[in-house]
Amino acid sequence: MVLLDPLANVLSTIKNAESVGKGECDVTPVSKLIGSVLRVMQKGDYIGDFEYIEDGKAGIFKIELLGAINKCGAIKPRFSVQTTDIEKWEQRYLPARNFGYLILTTSEGIMTHVEARARGIGGKLLAYVY
Repeated sequence: MVLLDPLANVLSTIKNAESVGKGECDVTPVSKLIGSVLRVMQKGDYIGDFEYIEDGKAGIFKIELLGAINKCGAIKPRFSVQTTDIEKWEQRYLPARNFGYLILTTSEGIMTHVEARARGIGGKLLAYVY
């Protein structure tokens, strides 16, 4: 099986587990990018604790679900975003103002659109969660 977008696969696994009411889920593949996105989701109180479990050659993330996610997903293609354009993308991917997060990769790391706007930096869109 070929994974074309590992981040999209992980986010859809989380969304599906949330929609059926599971308390936790295991996701694979594992990468630094996925770990950083999960950390941002954890800071926003969308997921609970998560841990990396060594599983032979690959490994998995075991994620505690809080039932707080209505929808999440990867944004493709990875659009470049300037600080002045963040609001346009917020309107496109989030259902209401100040509800949910766009997750961006910036020169200062992976963060929410709120942090990026506060720091005055742009980046590339990775995902959304609300």
